[in-house]
Amino acid sequence: MTRLAIVLTDGFADWEVAQLTASARSYFGFDVVIATPDGAEVRSMGGMRVASDTVAENLHANAFDGLVLCGGTIWETEKAPDLKPVINDFTTHGKLVAGICGATLALARAGALNATDHTSNAADFIASAPGYAGQAHYKDSPQAVRAGKLVTAPGSAPMTFAAEIYRALGHAGDDLDQYVLMFGAEHQPKAA
Repeated sequence: MTRLAIVLTDGFADWEVAQLTASARSYFGFDVVIATPDGAEVRSMGGMRVASDTVAENLHANAFDGLVLCGGTIWETEKAPDLKPVINDFTTHGKLVAGICGATLALARAGALNATDHTSNAADFIASAPGYAGQAHYKDSPQAVRAGKLVTAPGSAPMTFAAEIYRALGHAGDDLDQYVLMFGAEHQPKAA
């Protein structure tokens, strides 16, 4: 069974991993583990309270197939958790590492974006992150960008973020393509 660690922080963006967590559990049958800084209960931007399954700082790659960092308000502040050791552990072990919106700052600080294609909310959003030297690999894209086992996305791309995570984990195919089309149908031009 595929096992994903999803990191949520205080002020996490409700929409950024909602499609992923729901479909991973209910459709793909993944074991989804919610991790938070210090294992504390967190509250989303929308006010939803979430209890943690485990402590984010204690996550180890040998127990999971992937690490997903949800964006939110904390990543741009001094209160952002230091997950560099966790991110480096997953990267070193060849596991999926994914970040959306503000969480791409955590990946940048860890050096995970320095030598591979990636995206974020904007080039200038990520450029000043300490430890970031990946400007040459930045892709200005409204969709998620996948480079091997690394997936990044702007906060406006939760559907392609989920899809690229599934693809990175080897779950590509017609079912996934149909799922993406179904949830992205509202963005298609209307027939004349």
